[in-house]
Amino acid sequence: MPTAAADPRELTISGGVPGQVCIRIGGGWRIQEGVPVAPDLMRLASGPPASAVSFDGRGLTSWDSSLVTFAYRVTEELRERGVAVDLGGLPDGVKRLLALANVRPETAAAAPPGERGPWLTGVGDRALARASGLRSELALLGEVTTAFGRLFSGRARVRRRDIFSEIKEAGARALAIVTLTSFLLGMIMAFVGAAALRPFGAGLFVANVVALAMLRELAAVLTGILMAGRTGSSYAAQLATMNLTQELDALKTMGVDPIDFLVLPRMVALSLMQPLLCVYSAFVGIAGGVLVAVGTLDLNVEQYLHQTRTAVSLTTFFLGVGKSALFGLLVAFLGCRAGLRTGRDAAGVGRAATRAMVTAIVAIIVADGVCAMVFEVVGI
Repeated sequence: MPTAAADPRELTISGGVPGQVCIRIGGGWRIQEGVPVAPDLMRLASGPPASAVSFDGRGLTSWDSSLVTFAYRVTEELRERGVAVDLGGLPDGVKRLLALANVRPETAAAAPPGERGPWLTGVGDRALARASGLRSELALLGEVTTAFGRLFSGRARVRRRDIFSEIKEAGARALAIVTLTSFLLGMIMAFVGAAALRPFGAGLFVANVVALAMLRELAAVLTGILMAGRTGSSYAAQLATMNLTQELDALKTMGVDPIDFLVLPRMVALSLMQPLLCVYSAFVGIAGGVLVAVGTLDLNVEQYLHQTRTAVSLTTFFLGVGKSALFGLLVAFLGCRAGLRTGRDAAGVGRAATRAMVTAIVAIIVADGVCAMVFEVVGI
């Protein structure tokens, strides 16, 4: 944009051909002098109606935003009165800025009340929207997969301190809630097993029920659901807020890939911490079962632990740990996806957190069911 000069500002309005008015501007237009209001503009509106108004900026020596503001106000008021405006005489920079200022967001044409389009059209629109959403999800999945490839090859732009910070947040700070829920769940499983097995004199096998349930299924599912509500929703809220404040756009402008910088550390941290939390949850649940068995079944700790060791195999242990790693990836991916795909409004942050938690919980249950069927078919 031209720099300010010492030339005085000029503004004249003249009429040549009947019905046509020319606004001549010249000299130096500077914001320090304020934005002028053309007094003759109201006279034009109250006098003989003008059919067209043009600008003549050949006398301009310098200009800044004051000229853009003045031209915008004049053109808006004239267009409201139905007067055609010709901007051809203005500098190219002013015309480009006015074009940006006059951009209006597109709005979908609403159907008149009581009228609906053909139902087949609605079905097609919904199908196209779902297909577009699926393409977007697959594109994000491809970007994340490519980012992991860059990470393993040492080319990803990831800071180690970000990964360690996320590990601390997803691991150590989640121990309290995992401890409480796992201990209570182990006690509940022991109470249920005792109620079912004690009439048959098989109370000792409560250890089998608690150990197999915790190590194979419940520890992985429980920690996955807890991380979905605690960590996955947090990821979604953080990224949605960054999207709202345009921090993601700023990263892209600086040449930093948000997938590498934001998504990758979170997925790595949660996929590493989830198996450890699963193992911890399983042993805490077994401890809760020990407490119930010793208190209600007249068993001692040695008997209970011996029966647990005979019931559990390495295959059972690694099945639960492997599923927990999968659940960690699902929770982190769905949480980051919800944050990146949210709208730029305050309500979108809350919707992103809710969507991340709900979709992650559903995905964990579905994945666990699929794993159970596969393991059954394979015979594991």
